Amino acid sequence: MKIEALHVGMKVRHPNYGPGTVKAVAERTADIRFQDGLRTLAPDTAGIEPDEASAQLSGLTLPLEQLIDRTARTVLEKLGAEKPGATVEQLAARWHDGVMALRPADPSLQSKEVPLEVFFHKIVMMRNCLRVLEQKINGHEKLSEADKVEMQQYLTRCYGSMTTFNLLFKSKSDQFGGAPED
Repeated sequence: MKIEALHVGMKVRHPNYGPGTVKAVAERTADIRFQDGLRTLAPDTAGIEPDEASAQLSGLTLPLEQLIDRTARTVLEKLGAEKPGATVEQLAARWHDGVMALRPADPSLQSKEVPLEVFFHKIVMMRNCLRVLEQKINGHEKLSEADKVEMQQYLTRCYGSMTTFNLLFKSKSDQFGGAPED
């Protein structure tokens, strides 16, 4: 392995010393912590191999920043994360610019007002996280069918409790208990 390929914190494997972590990199040597202690080795001749996943991109036809941006957007989409303004589009028009007021029974305590857009965003994120959790439960290879059914019952109860907030949604398909979009 070339010294240029190493970086501090990198996981490596040596044929005799086993797995290790790079602690320092010099011009021709690297300090690597193995289970039996710190060793200074010349990676070019020591038989060191990477012990972590890596990727090499070649023939990239778009700037790296765009690649990372697209990848991050795809990940967020798969996780069910919403764009900052996307939830407002799902909020029924009569609630736009509305406020949720929380007033304690004790008049000496301060009230709290929360913009409905902020509260609604949190409700939508909860709905999306419940949907992702449901998918993960259904697709889990180590859970028995009985365990999946039991966990689904808890999710169903969560959805049922959240139906109180369905009146905030513009579209019935976005509500709790509505079918998730595929």
